[in-house]
Order: sequence, then C-alpha cells, then structure tokens
Amino acid sequence: MKEYSIAKNDSGQRLNKFLEKAVPRLGGGQMHKYLRLKRIKVNGKRAEASLRLSEGDLVQLYLNDAYFSPVREDEAFRLISSPKLTVIYEDANILLADKAPGMVVHADESGDADTLIAHIQAYLVQTGAWDPADAASFSPALCNRIDRNTGGIVVAAKTAEALRILNEKIKAHELIKKYLLIVHGAPTPPSGQIENFLRRDEKRKQVTLHSARVPGSKTAITRYRTLAKNGGLSLVECELLTGRTHQIRAHMASIGCPLLGDGKYGSNEQNRPYHEKGQALYAYSLTFRFGDGAGALSYLNGKTFRVKDIPFVRKYFPGFQLS
Repeated sequence: MKEYSIAKNDSGQRLNKFLEKAVPRLGGGQMHKYLRLKRIKVNGKRAEASLRLSEGDLVQLYLNDAYFSPVREDEAFRLISSPKLTVIYEDANILLADKAPGMVVHADESGDADTLIAHIQAYLVQTGAWDPADAASFSPALCNRIDRNTGGIVVAAKTAEALRILNEKIKAHELIKKYLLIVHGAPTPPSGQIENFLRRDEKRKQVTLHSARVPGSKTAITRYRTLAKNGGLSLVECELLTGRTHQIRAHMASIGCPLLGDGKYGSNEQNRPYHEKGQALYAYSLTFRFGDGAGALSYLNGKTFRVKDIPFVRKYFPGFQLS
C-alpha cells in the first residue's frame, strides 16, 4: 500500500487528475476499475474520480508495486490516451506545437513523465504518423526547448533528416524566434539592443550578467521593442540573437523592467497585486530564414508561424491585435 498526503499545492483538484500525475503508469480504465474495487481510497473510504481533494486528505493506493516504478522518458508516450497538444503546423517532416505554460518539454529532475515530447509522440502514434514498433523507426524529437513556465512554439522533427537539418540551422541562427512579454515600467529607450555576458549559476538555478567576459560566461544579445503601454505595465517584443538560459528575464530586469510574475529576477512586491503564478513570457513567433543547405526542408524558407491568442496579452492589453 502506498499513501499520499495532500499538500496545499495539490488541494482543490480532482482525484483522477492527481492520480494521473502521481501514478502515471495507472491508466484511466484501470483507475476507475480500482476505484470501484475500493483499492483506491481517500481517508479510508471509497471515493469517486471527481472528488475534490482537500489539504490533509490521505489518498491510499492498494496496488502492485509495478505501478509505482519510474517511467522512462522513452516509454512515457504509451501512458497517454488523450494527448494534450495544440498543433500550429504539421507536415511530413516537422510539427510545431504551442506548449502551454506549466508543461515541461522533457523530463526534469522531478521525474515528471507528463512532458511535451511524450504528448507529441502519443499524438503521432495515434494519427499513424509514427510506428514505435518498427525497430528501425526514428523517434520524433524536439529541436528546441523553453522553460516550464514559458509558453510558446516548440519544434519537433518527425524524421532523422529533419532533425539533422534543424539542429544545423539552429546552430547557425537561421531560426528567428520572437517573444512577447509584459514588463513592469517602460523600457528606455522604447526600442534597443541589450548585449553583455551571461553566466549561469547551476547551484542557484539563476544567471548573472557581466559587462566584460568572466570565466564560464557567454555572449548574450537581445533585441527589444515596446508595442504598447497600460498603466505601469508595458507589452514588449523581444528577438533572441543568442539563446541563453533566462536571457530575456535577466536582460529586461537589468534595464529596470522585470517581467510581470517573475519572482526570480523581479520583485515579489511588484508582482503581488497581479496574482500571477509565472512570468508573462511567450515564444509567439518563429521564422525559418535559411541560407544554403536546407535540403528537404527548403520549402520552409521564409515562412513565419505565430501564436495568435496569448492569455496574458488578452488580459492586460485587451485591445491589442497581434499581426
């Protein structure tokens, strides 16, 4: 028997949603079966899948140990019966997904198997685009990644050739990525470029900026322009000329305009009135601007793909239209 004590962060959600995350090997059909058989209980009593959990509740699972073994990332897609995926574009070679804030792209140190790549692979299996039973089959893979709390466009390669080409093009900076963000204050000047050296602190999971190169630092360049203002907030578009960890967050904070909702590089006091749980940052635009050697992906050259509806833009800048 395994028992989970419901903490504050897990309270308020349905029992079935909690079980999907806590026991990913337990499929939906098995879950309902074991609820009927009283092998899943809450506070020692029979429970329905729709039960809303409260802080302090005890979820008791009388299940085989195999259900609690860690899920390997390369098999996580098998546990997803209904992929949660917003597809912006898809063809025989690539898939562009709009990742929701809060979802991880790959399994992290928490061991969370509910990842974007797992949902993409499950979707491709169910649409017949990928057959993992083929021993020689290429496993669809992500070409870029964005942070858990950042939403936006992620590129997946459906073939080995597409993955090779895209990795080369990303390294050559031939994929142009633009972000929308909301910051406190107003950038001065309204448009400009921030360039310095960024160093990552692995222990603190944070970066520092330096005017001169220091050991372990890398060049970081961000181009920005202010699109709109509303009270003490500004809507800004950023283009990454380099793709460093936390680059936009650190750069905007360095000019006195930290991102709305960013507690790491911003101020909790500034963020508190807005009740935002994560930074207002979205990878909303992707342009393929290839030089030579695009090969099988040359048809993508010059094409731009955008996310049209971004919740925080709609909330704080309701009259603003994304072009």
